[in-house]
Amino acid sequence: MEQQTVEMITQLVLQTINKMDEKKGGYQVPVGVSARHIHLTQGHVEALFGEGYRLTKKKDLMGGQYACNETVTVVGLKLRAIENVRVLGPVRKASQLEISATDAMKLGVAAPIRESGNVAGSAPVAVVGPKGVIYLQEGCIVAMRHIHMSPADAAAAGVGDGDIVSVKAENERGTVFNQVKIRVNESFTLEMHIDTDEANASKIKTGDKVTIIR
Repeated sequence: MEQQTVEMITQLVLQTINKMDEKKGGYQVPVGVSARHIHLTQGHVEALFGEGYRLTKKKDLMGGQYACNETVTVVGLKLRAIENVRVLGPVRKASQLEISATDAMKLGVAAPIRESGNVAGSAPVAVVGPKGVIYLQEGCIVAMRHIHMSPADAAAAGVGDGDIVSVKAENERGTVFNQVKIRVNESFTLEMHIDTDEANASKIKTGDKVTIIR
């Protein structure tokens, strides 16, 4: 094949790719719908499940985390409760309950929207296990929507750790999510996390793709 013909074909291919990229309008990210869950300290694990108890793994998650076989009941104001809340491991330095806004209304608690780990001044809640009860004076939050990325993914998307972006779901609802935080770590797999309220309102399920539009 002549060099001129090869160059022409190459240019046509590149133009087609560029048009596809323009149509997509940004960097695509798969979604993971995050159900209510709780992180516990080792001390709270033992208070809830018994002295010396160790969490048992049910399923691996990203970043070294895992869903546990253990569940608890959480109790808010006026003794309103939600059962079968999944515990996530490994244990943490501070216990934290992540729920949806609908869950907060059911529990009767004023859970603020926060990034995971930022629990100062957040809502109080009681947690009931098979061997005991603990009371968290703070620690109940509605998780801020966010995108997990590896450094390579972040470079490809043109974003950095801590950036705030907007994301669009290209479906019949055409939902745009603002205030989405980028979280970058070598151990992360590319995925946007939203809670069940956000997923139901926008008709998104785990595995669907959204697009960073900023």
